[in-house]
Amino acid sequence: MTRFHVLTAEFLHETNTFCKIPTGLDVFAERGLLYGAEAIAARRDNNTELGGFLEAGAAYNWDVTHVISAHAQPGGRVTRDAFDTLTDPIVAAAKTHRDTLDGILLGLHGAMVTDFCGDGEGELLRRLRAVVGPDLPIGITLDPHANVSQAMCDLAQIIVSFKSYPHTDMRVTARHAADILQRTMQGEIHPVTLRVTRPMLEEANGGRTDIGPMIERLARARAYEQTPDVFAVSINGAFPNADIAEVGASVTVTAQGDLARHAAFASTLADDIWARRHDALNQFHSVAQAAAICQAYRPEGRGPIIVADYADNPGGGTYGDSTNLLKALLDAGVQNACFGPMVDPQTVQQLQGHAPGDTVSIALGGKTDPRVGGAPLALTCTLVSLNANGNYTGSGAMIGGLQRSWGPLAVVQVDGIEILVVTVRAQILDLQQFLAFGIDPSRKDVVALKSMQHFRAAFEPIAGQVIVCDSGALCTVDYAALPFSQVPRPMFPLDRDMDIVPWLRDHQGGVYLPQPARAARGA
Repeated sequence: MTRFHVLTAEFLHETNTFCKIPTGLDVFAERGLLYGAEAIAARRDNNTELGGFLEAGAAYNWDVTHVISAHAQPGGRVTRDAFDTLTDPIVAAAKTHRDTLDGILLGLHGAMVTDFCGDGEGELLRRLRAVVGPDLPIGITLDPHANVSQAMCDLAQIIVSFKSYPHTDMRVTARHAADILQRTMQGEIHPVTLRVTRPMLEEANGGRTDIGPMIERLARARAYEQTPDVFAVSINGAFPNADIAEVGASVTVTAQGDLARHAAFASTLADDIWARRHDALNQFHSVAQAAAICQAYRPEGRGPIIVADYADNPGGGTYGDSTNLLKALLDAGVQNACFGPMVDPQTVQQLQGHAPGDTVSIALGGKTDPRVGGAPLALTCTLVSLNANGNYTGSGAMIGGLQRSWGPLAVVQVDGIEILVVTVRAQILDLQQFLAFGIDPSRKDVVALKSMQHFRAAFEPIAGQVIVCDSGALCTVDYAALPFSQVPRPMFPLDRDMDIVPWLRDHQGGVYLPQPARAARGA
């Protein structure tokens, strides 16, 4: 068997263009910038894209050159300095090894926006193609909340997205992409990736895969992957908080042969997404409604009620300091509860001068932009504990074995609620984010957290009931409240009554064939 040389890298960011906090190099450093052997040691045995790449490398006896693993907390636009600093080593490595490289694998997100372009992944691929030329096979993995661009399809022959939300198949997805790359490098197949879109900010349920219509769609996608000349079918729910030209739900097919047939299949999935655009699975409560439900809840051996604030999900690029839900829970007199995170480094710093047991007056949360999610709360708290670094190691399906940090943190008690006050923004998706700091969610009646869907992987097993609410923060589901100006119109749900027929006529049925495929067809 030919011994192939493959270049790998991970570079991920989901950009909320409405967030005013830029994503600089410091934000990437919060999760740890890992290079080469250091990245391999930290990530190869875990549920990561790199783990899947390396697993394939071992199976196929590749020479693997891993450059970098960089993954920042979702937030505002990635700065040019951060983008250049992190892409330059990838491009430089490709240039150094250009004469021996047989393929490239990249773990990307698919929704990166920089302060100088709307398509960070496309820009990285353009820079790589300028070095390695048009023919070297490149495979990329994407989060299913990717806003897949035409440039991604033109510049990467292989595109494979996760098929789970909560995301639990990162390693499996990477192995899938790597297997396709192996066949491509051997000359057995010649894949391209086509894309089918519909004019909507996102799939009605954000691509949720634990229940709802995505289950059937993914079953159809997997079945189609078994047909000749088809190598991957990905359904992307999209990331709607990106005010860019190429935002929205899509279906991609990595294949060869009869592209018209493959596009027709993808169109059936896209049509189903459009047809069910009003069929939301979640019932979004106001914070007052959610607090009333929590106040009336009695576990009676069933486990706690979990109340998730979708709108202030740091995993969607929010500030994490919305106070509206916490205020509603306090006003309702909710007891035996925990709440987290409240991102408030100023309050953490203030509490450093006190000892556990002290009673302290604080102005909690709401400091970044009180217009979204609520103003600071004037509270009297009891300091429960302090932690100088906020380090924890995940134990659940998503980040099991991975080391993360909240930064310096404090746990405070206000009336019947223990509150996790942290420095570093992150969503709740693992029990250890509470347990490592003395809060046991399973022993609470009410667990209030900031997350959209990812929390379900770890928290549904301990829950008696799960409800969700909208605090009015940056990830509000009321998209009309967000100042979109760059997205093409009409666009659902901004234009709820739009007619899809003229859009399909004017956009080739929503089908995009990559440049190489169009050239081969004489387009």
